[in-house]
Amino acid sequence: MFTTTVNIPSSARKINHNSKLITLGSCFSEHIGKKLTDFCFLVKSNPFGVLFNPVSIKNGLVDLLTEKKYTEADLFQNGSLWSSFSHSTLFSETVQEVCLQRINSSLEISAAILKEVDFILITFGTAWVYELKEDGRIVANCHKLPAEQFVRRRLSVDDIVKDYADLLMKIKAINPKTEVIFTVSPVRHWKDGAHENNISKGILLLAIDKLLRQFDFLHYFPAYEIQMDELRDYRYYAEDMLHPSEQAVKYIWERFSSAFFSEETIGINKKIERFNNMLNHRPIHQQSKENQIFKRKLEEEKSALLKSYPFLTGRI
Repeated sequence: MFTTTVNIPSSARKINHNSKLITLGSCFSEHIGKKLTDFCFLVKSNPFGVLFNPVSIKNGLVDLLTEKKYTEADLFQNGSLWSSFSHSTLFSETVQEVCLQRINSSLEISAAILKEVDFILITFGTAWVYELKEDGRIVANCHKLPAEQFVRRRLSVDDIVKDYADLLMKIKAINPKTEVIFTVSPVRHWKDGAHENNISKGILLLAIDKLLRQFDFLHYFPAYEIQMDELRDYRYYAEDMLHPSEQAVKYIWERFSSAFFSEETIGINKKIERFNNMLNHRPIHQQSKENQIFKRKLEEEKSALLKSYPFLTGRI
């Protein structure tokens, strides 16, 4: 493959299967969160659903730090659905009590994890935000409300740096061992237009760069640069030509693994992947002799994995 390779320094502190992680941010953080889950890491992925802008991600982390309890006053009804402006549509429900229960359950679990988490993975998607005209707050999701209810504006580098400088110190105060990995989503926000999308991504990159110069417990993983430079070909995009393809996500995951996992952890992942591939096999004839032999082999593989790595108990 003819390409330019993005240099990624190897992290001094590695992620392993005993590390506790939280991911927050755009749909790319969902991809990484799913990969971490598939490979049996201890990860809580997007406790507020997909969040695109830095302010909404920050607000989510503040809610976790303060262990906020959501009430009816934090919800609104649009049609038959109850929703929260701090959450994605993933948490919307037709019954108010169910919506609140799901929001508070996710928040309670994630707040407890944050106190002892080893790594927080934050993925910024866009510098564009939508403010509710009614009270001026920045929303995580417009929930298909009329556009005239919002003011659209672009965050500045200083806006983001100011918010996160304060937030990062608060996180470090409650959990000194925490390290934060920032990345910018390779998903292109084409509704903004090509020029505005690039300006938006540039603001996010500059803000992260400024933060990295202020704090020594931060890392930057160049997912955006890998997609734009190493994978500079529409073959590596999904059908919408905006999101990375499965092949691209897999490649970026491999680059992430090389930077943040030890050789031992990568070796364990290969064994887990082999087991997962066997587990996902769907035989045509369930009762066949060959399938019974395969099922016994699957149990043997699982037993061997758990014997070698007891910490995987309950995860596979």
